Amino acid sequence: MVILKKILDFYINSSLHVALSAFALVSMTQYFFGVERDFSVAFFAFFGTVVGYNFVKYDAIARLNKTEIKKELKAIVFLSFISFLSCFYFFLQLSWETKLRAVAFFGLTLLYTLPFFPNKQNARNWKGVKIYIVGITWVGVTVILPLVEAEIQFSIDVFLMAVQRFLLVFSIVLVFDIVDVKHDDIHLQTVPQKIGVEPTKKLGYVLLFLLLLLEFFYTNNHHFLPLFFKLLVCGTIAVSLFFANENRSRYYASFWLESVPILWWLVLLILEK
Repeated sequence: MVILKKILDFYINSSLHVALSAFALVSMTQYFFGVERDFSVAFFAFFGTVVGYNFVKYDAIARLNKTEIKKELKAIVFLSFISFLSCFYFFLQLSWETKLRAVAFFGLTLLYTLPFFPNKQNARNWKGVKIYIVGITWVGVTVILPLVEAEIQFSIDVFLMAVQRFLLVFSIVLVFDIVDVKHDDIHLQTVPQKIGVEPTKKLGYVLLFLLLLLEFFYTNNHHFLPLFFKLLVCGTIAVSLFFANENRSRYYASFWLESVPILWWLVLLILEK
């Protein structure tokens, strides 16, 4: 059991789990728009998520504690390096239009991590900004990039998918913020810090309802299966919101909640057979 726990912790801490969620969401976007499966974009999102998230989480630790880096962190740094090479390889497979947008979203990640002005904090520490940067980045990587690569023209359906994905990510981050409300720096001004835990849950329910409501405004690709998937996902997140509190274990959000897109994708694979 100890070994299994270490494996699970490394899987989560190295961002492999959240990266698999990104892979799943790219695949779902391609499915909903009838795009022939392009694994270049999906693997770029996967490896890019590993690099981006590990950079955000461990950059300061790696720079400030070079002589005291633990074995797990060394393994994560090595994995991140391999992921960077893999990400660059799949980046080269993308069209120029997709590359330009990918660079823009990478720049947003840097803004989230590094202070660009002397004596200023990075965007991650700007009051109330974190959740919006995370949402926009996920929309860009899991909606915009695969559709640009597939040469899907901007339409009301693309706009609706982007808004729905933002609401989905926003709702998931609310659960994280509730679980971490005791540990987050008060200066972050996360939603539960600003309005309280129960109002945050109500906000999450409203956002999930709006996500489902938008499904009825699609001009194409509106049939039972997409609605079923989104009902399944929204229902799961709503339950997670209901039971979320500051005393939940780290696995509650970091593993179980981030498994939702993966389970969504796996159900699709099963139904496609």
